[in-house]
Amino acid sequence: MKTDFLTYQAQTSPYPLGMEISHAVGSYIYNTNQQKYLDFVAGVSACSLGHQHPRVNQAIKDQLDKYSHVMVYGEYAQSPAVEYCKLMASLLPDPLDTTYLVNSGTEAIEGALKLARRVTGRSQLISCHNAYHGNTMGSLSVMGFEERKQVFRPLIPDVDFITFNNEADLEKITTKTAGILLETIQGGAGFIQPENDFLQKVRARCNEVGALLILDEIQPGFGRTGKLFGFEHYNAIPDIVVMGKGMGGGMPVGAFTASADMMKLLSHNPKLGHITTFGGHPVIAAACLATLKEITETNLMAEALEKEKLFRSLLVHPLIQEVRGKGLMLAAMTAVPEITNEVILTCQDRGLILFWLLFEGCAIRITPPLTISEDEIREGCAIILEVMDEIHARNNK
Repeated sequence: MKTDFLTYQAQTSPYPLGMEISHAVGSYIYNTNQQKYLDFVAGVSACSLGHQHPRVNQAIKDQLDKYSHVMVYGEYAQSPAVEYCKLMASLLPDPLDTTYLVNSGTEAIEGALKLARRVTGRSQLISCHNAYHGNTMGSLSVMGFEERKQVFRPLIPDVDFITFNNEADLEKITTKTAGILLETIQGGAGFIQPENDFLQKVRARCNEVGALLILDEIQPGFGRTGKLFGFEHYNAIPDIVVMGKGMGGGMPVGAFTASADMMKLLSHNPKLGHITTFGGHPVIAAACLATLKEITETNLMAEALEKEKLFRSLLVHPLIQEVRGKGLMLAAMTAVPEITNEVILTCQDRGLILFWLLFEGCAIRITPPLTISEDEIREGCAIILEVMDEIHARNNK
């Protein structure tokens, strides 16, 4: 299967890991040789409830027995999507009450950028250096990492960049700015949290000049930081919030939410201002609804903060310079990318799945399912420390 994978399926990197998957259950993934791997990555923060969660699986099966795709987005009332959007409105602060369902996080970013321009009548968009918001042409345009996008230029015009947590840069947000797009916690840059009330200051600047604040919650969202959305920690309510990854329990989905008055603008002048065939797909929406109910009806969010404490107490080692992030969105930082690479690859050989971050080569991604147990955390951290002990001993001979 690995040979066919490399031959017939388009690749995204020169050296994919190529693990041949048999099945996955709970916090474990099994290869075709029935070796099991403890999953500390959760499909890059997508499998919030682990693998094959019974509530999500049952919701999918129940919906399949009723109907699957019947019409393009926004024409028919379909109960899984309607119920999901209604529940989301009840959980978000005012005025975030209307949700547009799409197929991925990058599509949700595209919709949010279009909405910002439609609402304000302005063109300028602002993002951050080392920001990652997806890979379609619009979201690529607001990626703050030139190396990854230079070969695809020209991209969309009138985009500027600031530095995350740099208050002086907020002067770049002016009456020409349609919207500023920020990750609530910078992901690819190394799980960097806002400091010194940075998000509140961005919010105030947007209010001052009439620009929209768009927060990308694709990674922090859905309980991973100990609250449903990361922005709830920082007392800054966005005009548009963008979602993806963890919202579908492992199914492909994205969404953006704003006020009803803003969202109505996508329905006229021109009509079909944003459109998708499969957005709000009933089977996917059913999985999203089950995932959201499980996260909000249990103690998983509070437990994420307790599990963070456990991780931090265990991940103490001379090779770990710091542990960044919040809740179960963590990155163990080493001194050089070579150590990070060796730890990740050796841990996989020993049955633990870790991964990299996009732009920060020293970071070891630790984003397990919210459902991971304390015993599983101890098991995985023991493997990390064992591998680091060996590297440290070898380097200090």
